[in-house]
Amino acid sequence: MDFSGQTLSETCPCCKNSDWKFLYHSTFNHYNIPIYLCECCGLQIQYPRPKASELYTEEYYTGNADFSYRDERKTERFDRYVWKARIKNIQKFKQSGEFLDVGCSFGGFLNCAQEAGFRVTGVEISPYSAEVAKARGFQVFQGEFIDADLPENFFDVVTLVEVIEHLSEPALVFKKFFRILKPGGLLLLQTANFEGLQAIEAGSAYHYYLPGHFYYYSESNLKKILDQSGFTNHITYPGVDFSLLAKLLKSRGSFQSLKEYWKWIRISIYHWKSKFKKKGRPLTSSMVLYSFKAE
Repeated sequence: MDFSGQTLSETCPCCKNSDWKFLYHSTFNHYNIPIYLCECCGLQIQYPRPKASELYTEEYYTGNADFSYRDERKTERFDRYVWKARIKNIQKFKQSGEFLDVGCSFGGFLNCAQEAGFRVTGVEISPYSAEVAKARGFQVFQGEFIDADLPENFFDVVTLVEVIEHLSEPALVFKKFFRILKPGGLLLLQTANFEGLQAIEAGSAYHYYLPGHFYYYSESNLKKILDQSGFTNHITYPGVDFSLLAKLLKSRGSFQSLKEYWKWIRISIYHWKSKFKKKGRPLTSSMVLYSFKAE
């Protein structure tokens, strides 16, 4: 269906303008997603958007749907290398306290945070994966983050790992982040940076254009909406906030034979490439952003 002549009336959550233009239909896979661009701040959005509650079925979490998530239970012992490395980096800023993971899936990351001394809570939209996490003993609010009954000024750390792009109503979401964090609390966001050359050069074929990704951010417009919401002292990690070694050890979870270790060369090149810029733009579009609630 062609949406190129459709007019958007919604306000951009980053710059508060309503100057949208149709950019293109995505060509990654067969999804053909209509993408609009805010001409003021560069935020991209999917429009129209499906209902989030209809996307995250059991089939999605077990890798059996057309739009699927990798079943992390099968590779958790390898994924722990990355989760533990990330927790170690978080503890440079927050040694312990109340820890919230939004989009906690089956609870693997929560488990590592708990082992490190945090008191953990999760939010998970899927009834299927939320029940699995609860069965592991974790407190999990099942439903959309915006609807979760969470205490104000309570959490020391809130994490969203490849999740912020899935959430509707960003303006309300970021305000809620601010409310539930303690003064000085840490918000961790991992998402694609659409100012990176990887996304720009791929254009409509960029792999991040997926049915469940509603908003496509950049480093600059993320910082803008965070500033507006009361956050300060942003720290950007080009690529990821953990070591190449952790990434390589995690990758073994998907290997089927010794021959696949050649992929370590490609992973290493991408990791180091992410640390460099060309004409002021990152070479890749991987990004992790730490922001802190004003004291």
